[in-house]
Amino acid sequence: QVRLIESGGGSVQPGGSLRLSCRASGILLKFYAVGWFRQAPGKDREGILSISSNGEISNSADSVKGRFTISRDNAKNTVYLQMNNMKPEDTGVYYCASPRSVVRADYLPPFVPLTPWNEWGQGTRVAVSS
Repeated sequence: QVRLIESGGGSVQPGGSLRLSCRASGILLKFYAVGWFRQAPGKDREGILSISSNGEISNSADSVKGRFTISRDNAKNTVYLQMNNMKPEDTGVYYCASPRSVVRADYLPPFVPLTPWNEWGQGTRVAVSS
């Protein structure tokens, strides 16, 4: 059974930091691309950061450049999202996803369309407020 499990969400003040984890079961993340998406209240889901299996290719949303970083720890079968200098606009539910139909080191689909991203976690909530 393939599962992606997000953790690390919570409440933080503006300017603070959080680190989210995406841990996989039933799949070795080192063979697949992984992306982080978020959905703000009343908004559509948007891609924010993604990384290829080999770590050589990445995509990022302009809204998080210079603040968020994606990384892998293959020994722990986990992908992280480090979020620094957080803003109220970062509030939302954060999801990790993987296009697990393709096993290729340099493969990384764009954030849209969402179709290739066919394995999703259940999400973890992040709230940024004073």
